Amino acid sequence: MRVLHVMECTIGGTRRHLVDVALGQAAAGLDVHVTAANLRQADFEADLQRLERAGVVVTRLAMVRNIAPATDARHFAELKRQLERTRPDIVHTHSSKAGVLGRLASITTGIGVRVHTPHTFAFLFEAEFSRPKRALFRNIERALSGHTRAVVAVSASEARTFVRSGVVDPERVRVIANGIDARPWMEARALSRTEIGLAGEGPLALMIGLLNIAKGQDLAVRALARPGLDDLQLAVVGHGGMERELRELAVRIGVADRVRFLGYRDDVPRLVASGDFVLLPSRWEGMPYVALEAMAAGKAIVATPVDGAVDLIDDGCTGFVARAIDVDSIAAALRAVTALTVRERARMGELGRERLIERYSAAAMVQSLVDLYAEVM
Repeated sequence: MRVLHVMECTIGGTRRHLVDVALGQAAAGLDVHVTAANLRQADFEADLQRLERAGVVVTRLAMVRNIAPATDARHFAELKRQLERTRPDIVHTHSSKAGVLGRLASITTGIGVRVHTPHTFAFLFEAEFSRPKRALFRNIERALSGHTRAVVAVSASEARTFVRSGVVDPERVRVIANGIDARPWMEARALSRTEIGLAGEGPLALMIGLLNIAKGQDLAVRALARPGLDDLQLAVVGHGGMERELRELAVRIGVADRVRFLGYRDDVPRLVASGDFVLLPSRWEGMPYVALEAMAAGKAIVATPVDGAVDLIDDGCTGFVARAIDVDSIAAALRAVTALTVRERARMGELGRERLIERYSAAAMVQSLVDLYAEVM
């Protein structure tokens, strides 16, 4: 079976998903092709080379996130030529831009059975896009979904969001949860507070992800100033366009001495091992890899009630789910987790790890996708 994956959004969890799936499918004996942009993060090139060493055929196509008619038309034409050359059985598109260009190329050439993984729909991003743009995105997705054999939700809660949106026929929705290899997170050695650059002895929350409006770091920084959290320290791991704004916010509300911005790091497993718990204050998600990694590391999680997180976290047992996506709700959940003893938080983490190993492995994710391809063909 020959499968072509098409993705523009090669950052964060979507990047991780693409690499894990392509490597796993190649190891399972599929003829795997990947067409991806390598503009978002320079180090993604190392991932593409890793895929090539594993036998994946990689095409670098400089797709862009924003609507760019002339550029998009060129990339659409190139995707059509690629389909005609390689004639894949499955065209599996990921996220918004590649989801449009890749499916249109498949529809117009009549080549490949179409499978699409939105990794959350862009028209749901109220804090990022204007109403007219969201309406445009919704109409495009509604039109393309009727020509898509299966739309993959990466969590059961995301599947419910897809159905509620009204743009996808429920019969076309399939749930294939994200999964990871837990070993690097289970084996990582913790760093000391000094190595991280922190001086205090209070509880340490790790917050990991691209610094943007979707990930909600601004909500977490504001929550730190709420009553009852005076000893809590926050390590912010990641880079992005909101870093300056977040730093200024921490200074303005008087918590800068308890917030450490660590930037992009390649030792995230060691950082997670060093924290008392992991904080996920996102405004939207599909199935957050950060939560999966925290579970593998045996860490309790505090999260907002976003898709994926509500599937992973057993509230009060493996972590705490805030009542709403707002500062006060996040602060309440933070007070709950910091009120626990070290032993109680460790027990939460142990239960989370057991849940991860049982339900959310990378091998299960890969096999489920292979089974889906066989079904739709």
